[in-house]
Amino acid sequence: MDFRDLSYVLAIARYQNITKAANSLYVTQPTLTKFLQNLEAELGQKLFRKLGHRFVLTYAGERYVEKAAEILNLKKELDQEMNDIVKNHYGSLKIAFPTMRGTYMLPCTLPIFNSLYPNVRLEILESHSYLLEDMLLNAEADLAFFNLPVKSPDIDYEIISHEELLLILPHHHPLAEMGVQKPDCKYPWMDLKYLKDEPFLFQTPGQRTQQTVDQLFKAAGITPIIKLQTSNIAAKVQLVAKGYGCGFVTETHLKHIQPPPDIACFSVGPETCTTVDFVAAYRRGSYLPYHAQEYIKIVKDFT
Repeated sequence: MDFRDLSYVLAIARYQNITKAANSLYVTQPTLTKFLQNLEAELGQKLFRKLGHRFVLTYAGERYVEKAAEILNLKKELDQEMNDIVKNHYGSLKIAFPTMRGTYMLPCTLPIFNSLYPNVRLEILESHSYLLEDMLLNAEADLAFFNLPVKSPDIDYEIISHEELLLILPHHHPLAEMGVQKPDCKYPWMDLKYLKDEPFLFQTPGQRTQQTVDQLFKAAGITPIIKLQTSNIAAKVQLVAKGYGCGFVTETHLKHIQPPPDIACFSVGPETCTTVDFVAAYRRGSYLPYHAQEYIKIVKDFT
């Protein structure tokens, strides 16, 4: 058994299909089929059971895949550490971003990183923030950027910046005059209770900003009226500007998506403004490559 064998089994488990797995590995379907037959014969037990065209893991297969993933992760970390030691600046790095965040962070950070480390191959992954932790835990990504909270105890992180969560209304909204100045708030502070009868545009439940918003309404004792849920933050801001409803957005997002001028921004919170922590996250206990640490520094400079 070698590392290639482990990769083959993991690919079959991921795609649950021999042809798709073979394509991802750049081998032929007969080659992969023969490999699996020989491996199961060598082990004396089935790793997969076939359900139609799907290959589903047996209990033995589940244990094999779990340990195979651990072994390949250790091999990858060893290779990365050796690269760092010899300082040859060759390597690869998989970085995951929430889709919205990536639209403005990647053009500002990747050219800088590439100018410093042109021989490091970057793979950029973009998805909803609630999926990024799984990408780290499954070793699909080495590094991910998102807002707290972190759900898994197996994820470690480094705080990049603190971002204020803002309530946004159209300028012409009758309640736009209800904001009050507070010493610790950059924007006029708004009591959410004024908006208990207003329609809101929410992000989807798994998005981290929405989790913070849910906590704000819970603290205010309000059940919000949800008119629309969308993961498209830029569209939500435009809809608020057109009077479609009220919404929430982080100050950083608002700065980079160039909002329309007829948006009014307010601090919200039980007594003062509400901030969320933007972090660089990685698997707890794993070796963080030198190039990953360098990319974190570049992101910190950008924010």
